Amino acid sequence: MSDRSNLAYLVVFIGVCGHASSEVFAVLSGVAGPEVSVWRYLTGAAGLLVAALSRKSTRDLITPLKEDGGRLLWLSLWGVSLAYLAFHWALDFATVVQVGTLVTTIPIFVGLANLVINRVPFSVPKILSGACAVIGVALLVTDGYLGELAGREGSLYGIGLAIACAALAAGYAVMARPLIIKHGAIRITTITITLGAAGLWVIVGVAWNVWVDPFTLFDRPPVERWSLLTLGVWNTTITQLLWVGGLAAVPDITRGSYLFFLKPVITALLALVFLTQPITAIQVAAIIVVCGSVVVEFLWPRLAALRSGAGARSGCCRDTKN
Repeated sequence: MSDRSNLAYLVVFIGVCGHASSEVFAVLSGVAGPEVSVWRYLTGAAGLLVAALSRKSTRDLITPLKEDGGRLLWLSLWGVSLAYLAFHWALDFATVVQVGTLVTTIPIFVGLANLVINRVPFSVPKILSGACAVIGVALLVTDGYLGELAGREGSLYGIGLAIACAALAAGYAVMARPLIIKHGAIRITTITITLGAAGLWVIVGVAWNVWVDPFTLFDRPPVERWSLLTLGVWNTTITQLLWVGGLAAVPDITRGSYLFFLKPVITALLALVFLTQPITAIQVAAIIVVCGSVVVEFLWPRLAALRSGAGARSGCCRDTKN
């Protein structure tokens, strides 16, 4: 493998670390989930706009809006605004490990969305991985009940919101793909996150009467200020650019996407170190089941090829003996 390929995989891994640390910085900010989602995406959208406008190849953001403005608007509202409102709101109820693990089920929901939207049938490995994901969710729900008995209320609400985030984000991935092919990943990511940030600002303002003023960011206490800035610049702008750019550069995009399954493990370790949130045995089991189920789905073609090769060799041997 060339040094350039290794560097591309490293870039993807750093992007995964950015995804994995977003839950931690959201909790460190101390800001309620709905409000923190607005801060994150207003700041992140500003960063993406600067990045897109600084390159000639991605500077034209008007053409996609002229040609597909309606689709981009509603895709942004439910694929960014509602999805990441659910994500950050979930952290007000569930633990970082629970939310981080459930968000990793996005590839499974992508399969479901592909079935509903594009009529792509469910294969055997997708059915198996879906069943395993249900088991993983059941483990986390059980852990939620145990948490309530111990006095930590609301885990089940957080689990439900995290599942909603995964489903909405998966639908966004399926519906955005044709637009990304047509206009490019950076432009579509920048436009949808910018429109989604505006949508979040309105939704949270109307529903919670919290109208975020981005010009007051530096008036906040230092921990809040730097956590919110990190969420916007690192976890949104830089992470999106690294993830999209890295996957575009790796020689095997499927193998590169496998690195996303490290997210709940990295999230759990960061939560343990920086938030002192303990990792329960049930949460460890859920991480193993959910990550393992999705990895097996992607490895299934190779396993099937190995079985076919073994069967062919066995048949050849029997023919020779006969």
